Amino acid sequence: MKIANNFSRLGTENAFVVLAKAKKLESEGKEIINLGIGQPDFSTPSHIVEAAKKALDDGYHGYTPANGTKELRDGVSRHIKRMYGAQIDSNRVFIAPGGKPSMYFAIMMFGEPGAEIIYPEPGFPIYESVINYTGAKAIPMYLSEDKNFSFNAEEVLSLINERTRLFIINNPQNPTGGLIEKNEIDKLVEGLRKFPELVIFSDEIYSRQIYDRKKMPSFFYYPELFNRLIIMDGWSKTYAMTGWRLGWSVWPESLIENVTKMAINSYSCVSAANQVAALVALEGSHSFLNDMMNKFEKRRSLIVDGLNSLPGIRCNKPGGAFYVFPNVSKTGMNGDTFSEKCLYDAGVAIVPGTSFGKSCGNFARFSFANSYENIEKALEKIKKIL
Repeated sequence: MKIANNFSRLGTENAFVVLAKAKKLESEGKEIINLGIGQPDFSTPSHIVEAAKKALDDGYHGYTPANGTKELRDGVSRHIKRMYGAQIDSNRVFIAPGGKPSMYFAIMMFGEPGAEIIYPEPGFPIYESVINYTGAKAIPMYLSEDKNFSFNAEEVLSLINERTRLFIINNPQNPTGGLIEKNEIDKLVEGLRKFPELVIFSDEIYSRQIYDRKKMPSFFYYPELFNRLIIMDGWSKTYAMTGWRLGWSVWPESLIENVTKMAINSYSCVSAANQVAALVALEGSHSFLNDMMNKFEKRRSLIVDGLNSLPGIRCNKPGGAFYVFPNVSKTGMNGDTFSEKCLYDAGVAIVPGTSFGKSCGNFARFSFANSYENIEKALEKIKKIL
């Protein structure tokens, strides 16, 4: 059979490939510690689960508006006001089954042959995958280890030209855990004034996973950009709801009809009961979040210190998310070989750096969204094979 040529340009997310390999080894009776997949190892808080159950019992099982229920969109608007002081009309809020549809729709909306889209590298692999799929030219914005995976605003602005349609930024970052601080964002925003037609897509899915008492440098603090700004966030990381498939994004008024049309043409709408639970998540108790972040803080210290104590490994301390992205080149292996050796010889699943960009061959991603005890055990197992 003959499929469309552009399908050959579509990539994948190797964290799921690693997960499949790990599951296969487990099915063969091998013990595997999974530090590959990026999902919190906590249970969804019980009051959120109970809200979904009650919603189903109460009959919330039908279609909803494609852009999300008004109740939930209003709730997201209130949440943004509480978090950032920004007044966002709920008609600009878009509810999706996870974060990926928003990034996919944005890239599809602006990507076509002849266009250029800037994206971060190292970066979430779906950015480059979908850019390539559209036929647009993917322009990497390199985040260097020596800058703790931040960037220089002037260097980034130099990438923009008359063909640039969309600028993608992810903060805090997957896969590095890097946090781009507000002073550099300020410089970037100032420079973006010279490019009034350029649309900005800010992936802020890790907005609540920030360390060292720092404040989230959200793009919601820059209302002068709102007429060309898309901000994406969601429930998966903050509320341990990865499998619920719930995300929200805020779009310019001029684009909300287009993105709603794309939803209608693909998945129709988000689960009704899940949207009820999502509102309870936003407006219910957040006491669990402090406990989650305290545990992540301890795990961050453990994994950074542990990796830096191993021969040939150099690891920066992340400012956000729950990932580290160590340089493993001085072990005598590249990231691909090192990751394979960790999986098959040590029983520790991690993701090779090349999954996040061609320039990342010396790196590997470790998720510390696993128990303190399992991280300790994983470090010991890796130490033995080195």
